[in-house]
Amino acid sequence: MLDRRMFLQGSAALGGAFALGAGLAARAGAAPDPQILTARFTEAQIAAGGITPRVMTYDPRVTAHDPRGIAHDPRVILHDPRVILHDPGNPASAAMPPVLRMRKGEPFAARLVNRLDEPTTVHWHGLRIANAMDGVPEMTQPYVYPGDGFDYLFTPPDAGTFWYHPHCNTLMQMGSGLTGVIVVENPEDPTFDSEIVLNLRDWRLGAGGAFIAPFKPRDAARGGTYGTVRTANWQREPVYDAPAGGLVRVRIAATDVTRIYTIGLEGAEARVIALDGNPVEIPFALDRLDLGPGQRIDLALRMPQSEGQQARLGNFRGSNPWTIAAFRAVGTSLKRDLRDIAPLPANPIAEADISTARRIPIELTATAEHEPAASICGSLGYTFWAINKVPWPGDTPDPVAPIDELKFGKSYVLEIANRTPHAHPIHLHGLSFRVLASNKRSLLPPPTDTILLLPDEQAQLALVADNPGDWVFHCHIIEHQKTGMSAYFRVA
Repeated sequence: MLDRRMFLQGSAALGGAFALGAGLAARAGAAPDPQILTARFTEAQIAAGGITPRVMTYDPRVTAHDPRGIAHDPRVILHDPRVILHDPGNPASAAMPPVLRMRKGEPFAARLVNRLDEPTTVHWHGLRIANAMDGVPEMTQPYVYPGDGFDYLFTPPDAGTFWYHPHCNTLMQMGSGLTGVIVVENPEDPTFDSEIVLNLRDWRLGAGGAFIAPFKPRDAARGGTYGTVRTANWQREPVYDAPAGGLVRVRIAATDVTRIYTIGLEGAEARVIALDGNPVEIPFALDRLDLGPGQRIDLALRMPQSEGQQARLGNFRGSNPWTIAAFRAVGTSLKRDLRDIAPLPANPIAEADISTARRIPIELTATAEHEPAASICGSLGYTFWAINKVPWPGDTPDPVAPIDELKFGKSYVLEIANRTPHAHPIHLHGLSFRVLASNKRSLLPPPTDTILLLPDEQAQLALVADNPGDWVFHCHIIEHQKTGMSAYFRVA
């Protein structure tokens, strides 16, 4: 819970987040009309048992030039009927945060307006943008207090599937609904017959649909606390229509605070064309592929030939597989072939010079060294995890020292070792890395911002420190992050 004295002190000390954000945006040059994102409470029927109150969402419907919110609502695609984002007849789907659409190499502006009753921010997960726009309170920007706002302005350098979420009181705010998908378009991408965007997440709901405790300490000290209701686009096992025999681009983002998926498909063929926003060099057939919190998969799916036939996307992790979403063929078959789709163009990510790279050892461990420090962004009240033997919840007023100070433009290899019996999706802000080697995997992904580090895995992650600033490095199982598995690099 937010301490009122801390809240008032922080408000007086930081104040005017909107003015600061606007100033940063102004210095960055001319900006397009901002996408208004109003963080607010709503209600939605997510569980079968009843309406869930005090769900948090980003409402995009109020903009400077379109008070009715039609032209600027990314969920209403006026220019391309092939894009399928939500079921207009499902109120829960319509209430979820919008899919934000940007273009590679073009400026994007967003104005966060806080209508919650606690501070918040927006982090743009996977986007290599300026540090001041990264959305980490105490480190890159002030808290955005209730009634205040903040202007974000940046130019995404990479195309692909990304997502956005708060970096303040993260477990509660993300767990209450504040997770949305970002699509950065590249006009050079191949054309598909349809596109479906899936936002995968759990909800901790009890009888009647009300929220229950967001975590259990004993689970936070292990693999994390799972939700009780599993959804795609805030729906349980939704069904999407797409052209029979057509080629569909399916963009999947795991925005849950805990759950690790093992993605598979039945009833159709699909190829993996991108991982974590970056194209794979050679698309490969989807069999079973792990997807941790924070990660994304892009599929090229060939729909079944006959109208009414369905392909089912499932989670095959554990002993009880279940359906995430289904895709139903409609119309006369287009008779497309997966070989019709060319590989996606690569993003402009610098390759590390391994011959000159300095190596940095990193160990993920359990700990119980000290009680967590107080924070306006909330504390879970426990310390279970550490990076290089230092536990840090990631948003305290006095951050620990960086893991290392990196020189701008130089190459580095992070020699990371998971010394725990649990998997950890480790995410690096502001930079991309390439997995050079691992003792646990043969398939090495393209450049990425998040690696699902398996129990006892040791991996080598190569990067170029080409984005100055303080960049957070943490586990994206949020209970792990908030109980110590967080750190940061300084690039200067």
